[in-house]
Amino acid sequence: MTFHAAENRYETMPYRRVGRSGLKLPAISLGLWHNFGDDKSFGVQRDILRRAFDLGVTHFDLANNYGPPDGSAETNFGRHYADDFRAHRNELVISTKAGYYMWPGPYGEWGSRKNLLNSLDNSLTRMGLDYVDIFYSHRPDPETPMEETMGALDYAVRSGKALYAGISSYTPAQTLEAARILKEMGTPLLIHQPSYSMLNRWTEAGEPNLYETLDAVGAGSIAFSPLSQGMLTDRYLNGVPADSRAAKERFLHENDLTEEKMGRVRALNDIAAGRGQSLAQMAIAWILRERENSSPVTSALVGASSVAQLENNIAAINNLEFSAAELAAIDEHAVDDSLTK
Repeated sequence: MTFHAAENRYETMPYRRVGRSGLKLPAISLGLWHNFGDDKSFGVQRDILRRAFDLGVTHFDLANNYGPPDGSAETNFGRHYADDFRAHRNELVISTKAGYYMWPGPYGEWGSRKNLLNSLDNSLTRMGLDYVDIFYSHRPDPETPMEETMGALDYAVRSGKALYAGISSYTPAQTLEAARILKEMGTPLLIHQPSYSMLNRWTEAGEPNLYETLDAVGAGSIAFSPLSQGMLTDRYLNGVPADSRAAKERFLHENDLTEEKMGRVRALNDIAAGRGQSLAQMAIAWILRERENSSPVTSALVGASSVAQLENNIAAINNLEFSAAELAAIDEHAVDDSLTK
């Protein structure tokens, strides 16, 4: 069935400027890390993507190795793009990344110029695109000189294969260095994609912390895993479902769900209920909250295995305001174990 996008698709979603750039992203973006590989229904994928766009989600985030198998999320997205979204290319922000393992041999991962640029060409072919809007270095490379990795991003932009350059999971110090090198090359750092949630607050640690660093260099941020791989939902409040990620030990392990941690999650769930939100909605809203001395997170990157889950997550935009009392109550339970040891 031919896709006809909703005429009111821009009426409810807030859009936020990315750092000091001219680009704006929806407050909630759709990530294709899970649920868009060959192990998932192509029809369900189509329904999720169509509904996301109808609700104002203009940003779709991928990486070369998303699947399974590796690359299949981009291939499947390319089919959806050809069927439904080609006419809307000017309205879309499509991103991809390279840096994690993708193919065998010495050139199939990390941050060399060869790996990044070969990977970008492969991604464009899989998706049927002339360019991506954002191309990321997916992770810092401890061995490749930063100048080489950033030089590859600069070339991707100058060649017209990407419009903007981004980085993911870089420390504040690495972010400063990456931004410095890119600025000298004439391609500013647009955005950083860190993991961030109420149970994973590393971005708030350090002097300066990551958000203060991004403010200093004029870059934005988009948070991945804002629901801590499902821990910040109602999925595990009463045990571990047999079909869950934790039961299958995919990105989340049962031993992560300690009684102490789940007690804190249940307390957060009670706070969410008092706000008239699901726990997932509050967790996403908290990511997008205003904060002192630094800009807010530009966008929260969510996944979805169904249209209903997508709609529930996007409904977080209906209440992004927190009182001081609510934030204080959340801070009692939103503890990052790695920062307290």
